[in-house]
Amino acid sequence: MHQKTVLDNGLRLLTSEMPHTHSVSVVIFVGSGTCYETDAEAGISHFIEHLCFKGTSKRQTAKEISEAIEGVGGILNGGTDKELTVLWCKVTSQHFKLALDVLVDLIRNSRFDNKDIGRERQVIIEEINMSLDSPQQRVDMLIDEILWPGQPLGRDSAGKKDVVAALTRQQILGFFYKHYLPNNIVLSIAGDIKHEQASDIVNQYLGDWKPEKLPTYLTSTVQQVAPRLKIETRKTEQVNLCLGVPGLSISHSDRFAMDLLSVILGEGMSSRLFVELRENKGIAYDIGSCSVHFRDSGAFFISAGVDSKRMGDALIAMLSQLGGLKDEIADNELNRAKELAKGRLLLAMEDSRLVANWLGAQEILTERILSVEEVVSHIEAVTTEDLLRVAQGLLVTEKLNLAVVGPVRNKDFVRLLRL
Repeated sequence: MHQKTVLDNGLRLLTSEMPHTHSVSVVIFVGSGTCYETDAEAGISHFIEHLCFKGTSKRQTAKEISEAIEGVGGILNGGTDKELTVLWCKVTSQHFKLALDVLVDLIRNSRFDNKDIGRERQVIIEEINMSLDSPQQRVDMLIDEILWPGQPLGRDSAGKKDVVAALTRQQILGFFYKHYLPNNIVLSIAGDIKHEQASDIVNQYLGDWKPEKLPTYLTSTVQQVAPRLKIETRKTEQVNLCLGVPGLSISHSDRFAMDLLSVILGEGMSSRLFVELRENKGIAYDIGSCSVHFRDSGAFFISAGVDSKRMGDALIAMLSQLGGLKDEIADNELNRAKELAKGRLLLAMEDSRLVANWLGAQEILTERILSVEEVVSHIEAVTTEDLLRVAQGLLVTEKLNLAVVGPVRNKDFVRLLRL
């Protein structure tokens, strides 16, 4: 499925040849994000990602950068998460060299001009304001804060307005040069291109880049002995709530069982949550679950938007369905979940960008890449006994967390947090 080359400077190059496509996706993964930031730097990785698109010594303005790729029908973007920063480009295969040239330009030649920093600082503050104004996004922030209080995983990747407002150019450059290093980067390429061709060009662009000492990854741990509740009262039409429990890391042997529990519980219109809360009770329009995995932690979430008068009913129904995972899971239910999980994975492998993401994220987070066949094998190996064992270990009263945003003040809801 893929080939790997490690340059002399430690940069890891991954390629997956997809000759049936017309595209090439080039994705740069950097070990930079909230898990590399102190409280005084919160949001600096995200700030740097924005600034990389503002101008370089070769392409002076954001307009010149975007025109270079959009002028050939391509797409260029970036993103910052808890554990990594991504800069990516998708173009037709004949423009691969241009895509690589632009991305390398962003990570090696960005100007970090004071005027750009000043303008983008306000842009990011408005981005934070937008997230704070969105009840659905805000409840996601709150559940992270409850699960990992005062820790990197508990912070939003955009940071806090007061910290963003105070970051200096000197701080930004210092952080940039400590993290944007060849030995802290994975370059993942997928599409209509051969490994040898990509390797030669990448060496030309990045072979002279000098490695340095790797940055420190800051761990987050869950220490919880009783249910937790956090309410942010707002005048909204709905109550948005998120119920969460600590989960499993990306390297845990039971992570696939946890993922299948989420599929059974709340992924898709045939899931338990959707059928019970939307179809049977008419409580919610938007209801679902998900599982997330990090290097040293993880989480299992249920999210919903409901009428404030029915919040108690919704919470009781959600907890009932969550607790039900510990009692009984039928073989046919597990088989449907397996087919859904495998189908989504296989369909994703038809998109060059998703393939590049699949390879690069595994490499930078675990330094090991499971093939699609290996993942399918892990999924197939999960039994109903595995699911019950994992559910009974994770879904316990003392690990419950509830975040609420909406026209609610009653903190007595904590009494309902029982499994």
